[in-house]
Amino acid sequence: MKKGMTLMLAAGAVVLAGCGSGSGDETDPIVIGGKPWTEQYILPHILGQYIEANSDYTVEYKEGLGEVSILTPALEQGDIDLYVEYTGTGLKDVLKQESEPGQSSEEVLQLVREGYEAEYDATWLEPLGFENGYTLAFSKDSGFTAATYSELAEISQSQDLSFGAPHPFYERQGDGYDDMITTYPFEFSATDSFDPAIMYEAVNSGDVDVIPAFTTDSRIGLFDLQTTEDDLSFFPKYDAAPVVRQETLEQYPELEDLLNELAGQINEEEMLAMNARVDVDQDKPEDVARDFLMEKGLIEE
Repeated sequence: MKKGMTLMLAAGAVVLAGCGSGSGDETDPIVIGGKPWTEQYILPHILGQYIEANSDYTVEYKEGLGEVSILTPALEQGDIDLYVEYTGTGLKDVLKQESEPGQSSEEVLQLVREGYEAEYDATWLEPLGFENGYTLAFSKDSGFTAATYSELAEISQSQDLSFGAPHPFYERQGDGYDDMITTYPFEFSATDSFDPAIMYEAVNSGDVDVIPAFTTDSRIGLFDLQTTEDDLSFFPKYDAAPVVRQETLEQYPELEDLLNELAGQINEEEMLAMNARVDVDQDKPEDVARDFLMEKGLIEE
C-alpha cells in the first residue's frame, strides 16, 4: 500500500511538473524573431550574440518569421520572446494611434511603451540608436526631380507617374498608402505591389517611377536613387528598439540590463554598411553581426 501510494504521488509530481513547464526557467532559450528582410536578419543576431557572450542565457532564432501582423501575435502568445520593431510601426500599425507632426523620438517611444504594456504585456527597451523610416525615392534618370514629397505630388498631377510598394504598405492604417495620398495630393497613374527585395530593382529599371524606400536600405546607394523629404511630417519616427514580453523579463532577470547596454550603439551609417555587406557582398547576417559587435568592443573573439 505504501509503495503504491508512493508511485501515485511520484506520478502526480511528474504531471504537475509537466503542467508548470510552460512558464520556463533561465535554462530555456530566449527566442528572437525578425522580419523577412536584410536588416531584420542582422539585428536578431546582434542581440542574440551579445546576450550569449555576456550571460549564461542561450538564444534561439526564428528568422524571417513575418511582418508586424505575424510578429505581434507571436510575441503576445509567447511563440517568440523579443524582436526589434520600429516605434512608428508600433504606434500606427499596432496600436492604431495617430501621430502628430514634429513629434519627438522620446514622445513616440513613450506612447508605444505605455500602449504595449497595457495591451500586449510587452515593453519597449531603449532604442538601438538609428531610425529606419520611409523616404519616397526615384531614379535620377527618371526625367523629373523633386526634393520633397509635396514637390513630387505636384509632379504626379501633371506627369504619368506610377507607384510601387510592398503589399503591406497598401494595407497599413495611419501610415500607409491611403493616408499618404490623403495628406499629399498624389495622383499616380498606376500602383503596383512588389516584394521589398524587388522594389528597388523595379524603380531602377523603370518598371515603376516612385517607391517608399527604407532610409537604411543599402540599395538606395547601390542604385543611386534620389530621395525626398517628408516635408509635412506624415510619417512618425521609426526608431529601432527591442520589444520584449514582460514575462520574459521576469524569467531572465539580467536580460533588460543586457539589452539596454546596446542602446545607442548602432547609428544609421553603421546599419547601412551592415545591410550593404549582406545585400551587395552576400555576407551572412550572423557574420556581419559578429564583426560589428567585435569592432565595437561589445564582444570578444
